[in-house]
Amino acid sequence: MKTNDEKRLTSENGRPIADNQNTQTAGHRGPVTLHDVGILELNRNPENYFAEVEQAVCSHMVMRSATVLELNYNEIPVNRPRCPFHSYHRDGQMRTDGNQGRTLSYEPNSYGEWKDKPSAKEPSLASMGDVYNYDEREYDSDYYTQPGKLWRLMSKEDQQATCENTARAMGDAEIFIKQRHIRNCYYADPAYGEGVAKALGLSLQDALAETTAPPEA
Repeated sequence: MKTNDEKRLTSENGRPIADNQNTQTAGHRGPVTLHDVGILELNRNPENYFAEVEQAVCSHMVMRSATVLELNYNEIPVNRPRCPFHSYHRDGQMRTDGNQGRTLSYEPNSYGEWKDKPSAKEPSLASMGDVYNYDEREYDSDYYTQPGKLWRLMSKEDQQATCENTARAMGDAEIFIKQRHIRNCYYADPAYGEGVAKALGLSLQDALAETTAPPEA
């Protein structure tokens, strides 16, 4: 029988309390009531028991037994979403598809791949301070002051070594990426941008004037 103290599990009711080191008080705030969220309908018999039953799992975040199938259990056909989604998750044990081939695996990038979609973000999760996917650029957009100060602390020899190492590391990167990096270095300290441009064998003035968009992927 339900008591008056039981509550439905919501973000607020499930919010942990501050004294989370005390095993008597850590975790949810009191008992909660289970309630229906949907119906799972089994509407046919499996054609292949191993493929459709033994490999069928729920998310390992909510069902412990799923962990036996490791990270990419959702790539196995019986667990794969019927509606494909655009995700740059790749690698890991039991990856059964093409692992997205040569597709870029990071965002932001210069080719418009995997663009962030703020409207699709999950809402914040109440805890001791909201847990959320924050955009750090909203809190700190100064990318040049600190590297500029570090550059000016370096000896002439270290500055030259930094520029030469940068040039070697950029290797076969496309010209527009090299020019962008020259501009970034220049914003930190004009001498830094000049040194990187020289090491790359590119014109500093051309890099500062370059505003064309990157080529299509």
